[in-house]
Amino acid sequence: MAMVDTPIRMNETRYINKISEGKLEGRRGKGRPRLRWINDVEDDLRKLGVKRWRTKALDREEWASIIREAKAKLKGP
Repeated sequence: MAMVDTPIRMNETRYINKISEGKLEGRRGKGRPRLRWINDVEDDLRKLGVKRWRTKALDREEWASIIREAKAKLKGP
């Protein structure tokens, strides 16, 4: 069976289609980009002195230890 280039059936004006096709319209806002959740996580881990946190997060016991330490040291809002 040969591959045929079939058109996407989704309406071109739907946002999901615009995102998947990369046809976003509009302009970027001024100023620095908004912070993401992961930026806060990395900042907190930096304050704790945790390096290579993504590797450590794979080990459940080691990650639980880091979380316990974070709860004791960092006070959230």
